[in-house]
Amino acid sequence: MIVVVGVVVAVAVAATGGGGSDKKAPTESTASSPSPTLTLPSGLPSLPTDLPSVVPSLPTDLPTDLVPSGLESLVPTLAADEVPYYMLRKGDCFDTDAALPGQAAKRSCTEPHDAEVVKIAELNGTYTTDATLKKAASALCKAPLERKAADQAAGTVRNTLVQYPDTGSYKIGIDNVACSLAAHVGKGAGRLTEPLK
Repeated sequence: MIVVVGVVVAVAVAATGGGGSDKKAPTESTASSPSPTLTLPSGLPSLPTDLPSVVPSLPTDLPTDLVPSGLESLVPTLAADEVPYYMLRKGDCFDTDAALPGQAAKRSCTEPHDAEVVKIAELNGTYTTDATLKKAASALCKAPLERKAADQAAGTVRNTLVQYPDTGSYKIGIDNVACSLAAHVGKGAGRLTEPLK
């Protein structure tokens, strides 16, 4: 405790010293102060020596009816540039595929692409049908998409794209909604060729 007080006093003196010519410079003290020492208790437990050297594996004969069907749609096998829509971020540009409605193939915004994410919104509340989820997702996207569309050059943006979870996905915690502006969605249709303004 004395060491701490001494340090505080020394700092206060150094901070207030100087300025006036009639003040004397502080002198160093030659008296030694007690130094704190650190000792560890000697009774610390040691690690057990009988740990297994092989980690057990999971059984291979688990019943298949324990795993719900349809999970592959949540984590499908994707190409390197494809992601589930709920992993998109604001400003991501992507292509769509009618055969894979929940997927997006990420593209550079400076190359031809179908759509660009304007906002990622989050659903809150209880929804028991896909229709109520669709209505809530559309409501979340309406204003941001209208504002962003108004800033675009005439004829560049022709569609809105709202991607949202179905009731099964929502129940397990997927609650993102991707609000995007698009050119004509579909093969052979007009495409966006630069980032939205």
